[in-house]
This record gives sequence, structure tokens and C-alpha cells, in this order.
Amino acid sequence: MTKAAVPLSTAIRIDPKTGTLVREGVPLSTNQWDRDAVEFALKLRDKYGGEVIAISMAPPSGIPALESLIGMGVDRAILATDRFFAGADTWATSFVLAKTIEKYVPDYTLILAGEETIDSTTAHVGAQVASHLNIPYVYYVYDAEIQGNKVRVRRFLEDEGVDEFYEMDLPALVSVAKGTQMPREISLSRKLNAREKIMQVTNKELGLDAECVGLKGSPTFVAAQTGATFPPRKRRIFQGDPREAVRALVEELKKEGLLPP
Repeated sequence: MTKAAVPLSTAIRIDPKTGTLVREGVPLSTNQWDRDAVEFALKLRDKYGGEVIAISMAPPSGIPALESLIGMGVDRAILATDRFFAGADTWATSFVLAKTIEKYVPDYTLILAGEETIDSTTAHVGAQVASHLNIPYVYYVYDAEIQGNKVRVRRFLEDEGVDEFYEMDLPALVSVAKGTQMPREISLSRKLNAREKIMQVTNKELGLDAECVGLKGSPTFVAAQTGATFPPRKRRIFQGDPREAVRALVEELKKEGLLPP
């Protein structure tokens, strides 16, 4: 599972009325941290066999992102796309993803999710999908081993600086720690016919209550939003000998409290 398609960082816009991300007409790209999850899934498939399916909820403009994942080696993809899903927060998004999995991949073994998305960075969706499906889950995983009907995972907790091991019954969900994998290159030959391997489904097929999806199904409420302000630049220029310029720059940073005295 992957959210897969997120707005380009240079194209992120917020709807002033709803407080939600504007996605219609905005160029989308593959979510960076979902590629870690895809690479993790491909490694497990290479070792244990099976099929890797990418599932995403996004507008139709998210298709190229799924094509890229198929170019990496994903077997096929499912895109849940419908105007009813617009304005969804993480809860409504995870609900659609979970119901898509239940309907189209009911015999799943292991769901892999990226740690977070680059557009909202909440890291909620993986846990919420697991909650909707009532299956166990672990976050921040960077290694896993499947043993029969169980999966043994290893995760790293950065704040504590320790490794932890967990064993869970399958099916289960694992959120892959960002930056822990080296995503493989996209193969042009695999990507050429990728669109044939992408199935699009709408709410007509899923049959979800309109009150449970999109903006109506999102309990998150944006009370207000303000634009970020930046302090004016002093525009100091340090010229002359590079060593002297560096010393002068360091002294100025110390005066501003940006470096220790």
C-alpha cells in the first residue's frame, strides 16, 4: 500500500475555505518515503515470492506516480479515485485504502506503508489502515523476516537509540522507516506498458457511504491558517581574503546567537 502521489513541493497550495491541500490541477510526484516501502516489498518478494501491489488514493493525475512504481518492479497497481474522496484527512484516506484492500486484495499477507508523506508528514495513515482492518502493525521498521504465518521485524527508535524486535501474526501492517532503503532504479522497459497494469476504481465500485469519505468523513477541522513570515535579511557581504571573510562571518553568527560564543 502506498499513498504514492503527492503534490510537488513547489506546487503545494491550501484551499482557504476548507484548509485542505489543493490537488486538482496540481502536478503530482511519487512520495519519496513510499519508495522505501516499495523497495522493502520488492526485497521480500525476491526472497519469499508473491505479488507486490501498489494501492493509492489520488486524483487521476496520480497515475504517473504509479507507473514509476511499476517501473521499479511492482506487479500491478490500484488507484482509488473519485471526487467524493476530495478533501480527505488521514482518517478518511485510510478508510478508503482499507476498503479498497478488503475488496480487491482480500487475501493479502503483509501491508507495507511509507513512514509518512512529504506533503503532510503526519505518519498516521499506516496505523489507521491497520485499525480499520483490525490487524497488528509496527512502525519504523527497516528489516523483516517471514516465518510461516508470522513476520519478525526489526525497528530502530532514533530518540532512544535502540533496536527492537517484534513478532506478529500475519496478516499485518509494517510502516517502513524513511531513509532506510535504497530504492532501485526505474526500468524504462517495465514502465512502457505500466498503464495497462493500473486499475482505477471509484466510489461506484467501492460503495462507501459519502458521509465516511472525503471532506464529510474527515474529523480533522482546520480552525485557522496563517502565512509564515520571515525576518528581513541584513544582506551583509564579506569580501577580501576567504579566511578573513570566514572569520568575520563566524563572529557575526556568534553575535546573533546562531553559534556558541
